[in-house]
Amino acid sequence: MTNDRLRVGIIGADTKASWAGASHIPAIHAHPGLVLAAVATRHVESARASAEAFGAERWYASPYELIDDDTIDIVTVAVKVPAHRALVLAALKAGKAVYCEAPLGASLNESQEIAAAAAGLHHAIGLQGRLNPAVRRAADIIASGKLGRPLSARVKATTFGFGPQSITAYDYFNKAASGASFLTITTAHVLDLVEAVLGNIVEVDARTELLWPKIELTDTGETSLREGSDHVDLIGKTQMGASISVQVLAGVPAHDAQFAFEVRGSLGVLTLTGNHLAGVQVGDLSLSASVAFSPPDRPIATGVSPTADSFWTGAAINVGEVYASLARDIATGTFNTPGFTHAVHNLQLIEAVKRAAQTGFRQRLSSDSTYGDPTFGDPTRLSSQPYPIQGDRHAA
Repeated sequence: MTNDRLRVGIIGADTKASWAGASHIPAIHAHPGLVLAAVATRHVESARASAEAFGAERWYASPYELIDDDTIDIVTVAVKVPAHRALVLAALKAGKAVYCEAPLGASLNESQEIAAAAAGLHHAIGLQGRLNPAVRRAADIIASGKLGRPLSARVKATTFGFGPQSITAYDYFNKAASGASFLTITTAHVLDLVEAVLGNIVEVDARTELLWPKIELTDTGETSLREGSDHVDLIGKTQMGASISVQVLAGVPAHDAQFAFEVRGSLGVLTLTGNHLAGVQVGDLSLSASVAFSPPDRPIATGVSPTADSFWTGAAINVGEVYASLARDIATGTFNTPGFTHAVHNLQLIEAVKRAAQTGFRQRLSSDSTYGDPTFGDPTRLSSQPYPIQGDRHAA
């Protein structure tokens, strides 16, 4: 670390339609304690172009050269999910702090392996919605008791993705082997935000659907097959005792984009709302409540990338909060940022949703939460079972 500024290197910061370019770049530039030290892609031309466009000090045409750079403090992995394992493990072996996009691995087993390898190191998982200032304030209201006992919650969430059309570059989201799907991305972000406010989900019933099994690739005119769900309806219960109802809709046009999360307590109601077309994890949220509360903190980052399409406006807000939390942890030696054990927890929840939908059995999950624990990298803290507790048949 030089001059007390943490030096960040981003793997996957391409100038063409990259999530890193849209969110991570402006988030890093907005934080006074961070500097964009390096970017890496797999080609000389794109790496050089990214460094010039994003203001990085240096560039690499190999991600492993960036990892081996002794001046880098934080390695951000923002590439396709199948490449996460090798890159994150290499960065951990090099002793780096790591920020990895979600999902952590292409499978639950991969994610558990990565989490076990992270013992003693700082890391963050890209489940950034839970750190949105309005979400944090909503959690504070619940914890304060102002809303009384949480009784129930209902959630409607949408995304423009996973609809009947795609471009070839994004078709890998439709393939099961990628580990990047409607459930592991869109649904996982929604449920993580619910847990941030109401505590861990301990029971879940679910129904999933495949509404668009054939996908038109608009840039080539070809047809691709989707190998996973693109719709979910879920009911469940959180460790606070609140009953929840969640519907996640895919393929929703921009003008109909919506996120609405209403919590009803014995003494009042609060609501989180948003309308980013890419989903709740992108962009800002608004909070309203029937009880008095202090306004949410101002976000660290509000800027936009110089290369991103306009619809990514706001993408840096929640990502900036993750970087701020990780930077605080590194500076103070704490482990409060949701990291890789939390990523495992999130995937275990998604596996439970899948199993509930496939079998018709209600899933009961452990209420334990290990993210933020100094022993979060200890493999003995990680369940080797995708479904911690067996299910019960749905009541007739």
